[in-house]
This record gives sequence, structure tokens and C-alpha cells, in this order.
Amino acid sequence: MSPALPARPLDVFIVAGEESGDSLASGLMAQLRALHPEGVRFRGVGGERMQALGLASLFPMEDITAMGFAQVIVGLPRILRRMRETADAIAADPPDILVLVDAPDFTHRVARKVRAKLPKLPIVKYVAPTVWVWRPGRAKAMAPDFDRVLALLPFEPEVMRELGGPRTTYVGHPLLAELDQLRPNADEAARREAKPPVVLVLPGSRRAELARLGDAFGEVLALLRRRMPDVELVLPTLPRRLAQVEETVARWPVRPRIVVDEAEKRAAFRVARAALAASGTVTLELALAGIPTVAAYRVPWLEGRIVPYFILVKTAILPNLILREQAVPEYLQWHIDPPDMADKLVRLIEGGEEREAQLAAFARLDAVLGAGDPPPALRAAQAVLETLGEATK
Repeated sequence: MSPALPARPLDVFIVAGEESGDSLASGLMAQLRALHPEGVRFRGVGGERMQALGLASLFPMEDITAMGFAQVIVGLPRILRRMRETADAIAADPPDILVLVDAPDFTHRVARKVRAKLPKLPIVKYVAPTVWVWRPGRAKAMAPDFDRVLALLPFEPEVMRELGGPRTTYVGHPLLAELDQLRPNADEAARREAKPPVVLVLPGSRRAELARLGDAFGEVLALLRRRMPDVELVLPTLPRRLAQVEETVARWPVRPRIVVDEAEKRAAFRVARAALAASGTVTLELALAGIPTVAAYRVPWLEGRIVPYFILVKTAILPNLILREQAVPEYLQWHIDPPDMADKLVRLIEGGEEREAQLAAFARLDAVLGAGDPPPALRAAQAVLETLGEATK
């Protein structure tokens, strides 16, 4: 790769939290192995995908994953212990480079501990924290502890630079590697235009999201079915959420078809005419698939009162953030309005100016995201090796 790299197997310590981090890290690991012919040894913390590529996890990845205030409080002693264990393991046997994937509350503290013990060890963060949403001071606070940040969104390098953060490189969103699975072939495109129309229902992948949006989504679908009796509703979900989704849907006046198989989910995306979705990565998935969407987002009551004073952006929808325009209609917190949402969905399904405007906006995403560039995992691996090469000069 680079003459500055050691002509021997590399020793990479890599830490990931949550399933999304495990997925990102495993793609990076595979590309690092492909790029460095002398081989790569991986140590660290990770899930099933990373372990399948040879990582012996220091402890279960779930030990550093805590969602929600209550879980963080209960799990705090364990999380602090795991931080110390991780930093101590790195200091006791220094790797060539440390890569920390997502899980900022955990990984940023590990980086600080390691930097204090090993000031010359190159440290890379994969996934920029959302400093553009809240707590912008985190960018500057990261600068002493990270040599490079690898960003998933194209505007993040500029934001990090403006806020005094570490050097940041846009490597691409992992969904760019899945475009062939998301976009229809000729037959599927024809089904997308045919009747009955297929509408995706995506009320969230987390328990709290389902609880907060479930009833509102049920009301929207009842109104939609009243206006369009033949509409075919499909609700993709994760196997671990199936029981809760079935419990939620049982209260709805109309019942969508629930799918948990990943291939079946992708097939539904390729024929869907429109979607009703909770805010999250799925809204970018829908945009890249070319599916006009109505989106909603709701947080707990207290957060809803406090958060507006701290949030720096005016949209919670990823395609809108990336395109810097309100391409996808969004209904947030106190403004979730099922009749209006149902009316929007009807217009998106029937076609016309609103549908065409969304599709035109989505068509611009490929250029903005760099869809024709090398795969994101490859670009991330190249940046990691470049950072290591710079440190060994």
C-alpha cells in the first residue's frame, strides 16, 4: 500500500458498539486484509460479524451498549470497568493503530485514556459524532485524542473543521454499497407503478420508537385504507422486535403484512410506491431506493420540552439534512397529524407534483453522496492505512 507501512502483518485494535458498529467494523476489517498483503491481526471488542473475521472479543460487545437514561445509570459501573479494561489492554500490548467505531460515549473516553498512556499511537474514529445536531463542543474536545475521523455524511468534514475538530475524511455511507439491493429492475419498477400500490410501514426499530409512534401510525393507515381500499401494506421489522410489532399492530384498525426476512424486506423496497416511516437511517434507505416518504419523529414528553433549546438543525430527516432542503415532509413531536399525513401519502401514491419533487430530490443524492466512488468500506480502509503510514514516517 504505502512504503511507510510495516512489511509485516499489521496489529489493529478495533472497538465497536451496537450492531451497526459491528457491521461497519467488519466491512473495514475485510478491506484492510485485502489491502495489506502481509496480513492483519485484529484485537479488540466486537460482535458476531467482527468475530467471524477472526476478532477475539475482549468481552461481549453488549457490555458497552446502553440505550436510554435508565439503562445507562444501571449499567454505569460495568461500562466504566470495561473502559478501563479496554484502555489497559491497549497500553499493555500497543497495536500499530487503534480504530474506534461509533459508540461515542464509550469510545471517546477510551481514546482519551489511551492517548494519555500512548501519546504517539495513531487513533482513528469511524463515524463522526452528531456535533451538527447538538453539543458542538464535542468536536473541539476530540481534537487532542484522534488523528482522523471517518465520516458517513458528506457535510461532516466541513462541520468538524468549522468547529475545530480533528481532521475528518468523508468515506461514504454504508448504504451506498447496497444500492443494487434497494433499487428495482425493470419488472420491479413496473410493479411499483401498478395496482394495488405497495406502501411500506416503518414505525421504528427500537422499542421506545414503536411505543411512541405506534398508535399514530395505526391511525394514519386506517385513514389511508379508507381513501384507498386496495392499498397493500408491508411492515418490515427485525426478528427481535417481532413480538412487540405484532402486539402494536394488533391494536390497529388495519393490519399490514409483517416481514422479518432481510431478502423479503429488500424485495418490498424494490416494489414499494410510497412509505410511512419513523425518522432514522431508514429514511435515507428509502430515498436511495426512490420511494417517496412521509416521516415522523417523537421523543419522550420531557425531552420534547427541553431538546428544542439545544438542537442545532431544523430537520430530523437524513435526506433533508444531506440535500439541505425539505424534500421529505416530516411530522415532529407535537405536530404529528394523522389526517394530514394520510392525505400526503395519498398524494404521493397517486402521483403528481409532490411525488415528482421528492423523486427529483432523491435523484440528486447519488452525486452528493458519491455513489460512483469506491465502496465506503474500501475508502475507510484506505484512510486507516494512510493514517498509519503518516504516523510511521
